[in-house]
Amino acid sequence: MADADPGRSPLERPGTAPAAPHVVIIGGGFGGIACAKALARAPVTVTLIDRNNYHLFQPLLYQVATAALSPADIAEPIRKMLRHQRNAEVLLAEVTGIDTRRKAVLTEDGARIPYDTLVIATGSVYNYFGNDAWAEHAPGLKTIDNARAIRTRVLMGFECAERESNAARRQALMTSVIIGGGPTGVEMAGSIAELARHALARDFRHIDPREARVVLVEAGPRILSAFPEELSAYALQRLEALGVEVRTGEAVEDVTAEGVRLPGGFLAANAMVWGAGIRASPADRWLGIAPDRAGRIPVSDRLEVAGFPGIYAIGDTVAAPGASGAPLPGLAQVAKQQGEHLGRELARQARGASGAVAPFAFRNRGNTAIIGRHAAVFDFGKRRLKGYPAWVLWAVVHVYLLVAFEQRVLVSLQWLWRYVTFQRGARLITGVPKEPQTAQGSA
Repeated sequence: MADADPGRSPLERPGTAPAAPHVVIIGGGFGGIACAKALARAPVTVTLIDRNNYHLFQPLLYQVATAALSPADIAEPIRKMLRHQRNAEVLLAEVTGIDTRRKAVLTEDGARIPYDTLVIATGSVYNYFGNDAWAEHAPGLKTIDNARAIRTRVLMGFECAERESNAARRQALMTSVIIGGGPTGVEMAGSIAELARHALARDFRHIDPREARVVLVEAGPRILSAFPEELSAYALQRLEALGVEVRTGEAVEDVTAEGVRLPGGFLAANAMVWGAGIRASPADRWLGIAPDRAGRIPVSDRLEVAGFPGIYAIGDTVAAPGASGAPLPGLAQVAKQQGEHLGRELARQARGASGAVAPFAFRNRGNTAIIGRHAAVFDFGKRRLKGYPAWVLWAVVHVYLLVAFEQRVLVSLQWLWRYVTFQRGARLITGVPKEPQTAQGSA
């Protein structure tokens, strides 16, 4: 039997015309999955391409990095999510480019996936502002591999401190630095502090994990700068109550395997985490257009890329205008709403309705960050919530957004167990971690 044409989508058969328009979606994040599902009953064929075989719930990735959850709790195979959608297929592939003239997506293995309509939903990565070498020592929180590496680094620091006789080096081994005071940085700092002061407090014989140092560094004048000052001040108060040292107005000058250099001197540390900014995927290079300062490509209010009819982009990879004219923030709720809207509009067109895709209007469901036990903030625009009520609402919202019922049950039970016992069940050191190279002394 002859091999199938590698440049042809598996939904197409040699010698036959496609039964329906072909919609190709690049990216299996919130936006891509939402768009694919919105096309479930449309007379189209859908191909979703992603370099991973799973959809990752990134808002809870920091809990994997701090041993609160395991990766399986917040990830779901994409094929499983779309297995009942008869008009959809999933391809595991790395996209390397787009041939806009011949309307095909190019992949690393040399395949060409033809499309009639293309949706780019490739998300974002962390921005090191020209210092990409820092990523080796201060990984961001975008992938399961990075979360596991951070978890291993944090836990390995305590293990090495347990047998370290030098007091200065022992303190450095129990020091974590989080760079960036946005929601990710705040959540990460609070979670590491609670891990050390509660879950690990009674597990060692020669060190006291409660003496661990957690430092949150923010270049701007305050943490959670996207939130109202009232909520930012509350978050600062709660972090300090957990023992987190918050340094604002200090831009990182260098990151090495031994720590970070700040304007006030070198801060020796074992674990460094980057959360100081993001940049969009390489969609601008694929299309040959100029991005904005964050690497995002411009789209119209209809989510179409200017100059490329039939190519749409959603989520973190685009600078989509909001009601005020400013680009919408890179939030999961933005990507999901854009995906749902675009999918519905493409389905409407496929059924023969006239007219272009309707303008997208974002409905703000609130911006949130959790600081620690019983402490969170919610900003709904005109309304604000903080403390215990915000913490409960944060938990409810995040459980609801998990894609699988079994994940909702498992995460809820684990959170309940953590709440009662202060323990964490995913404290595993995996891989072959290197011996920490932490220097003595600190800023």
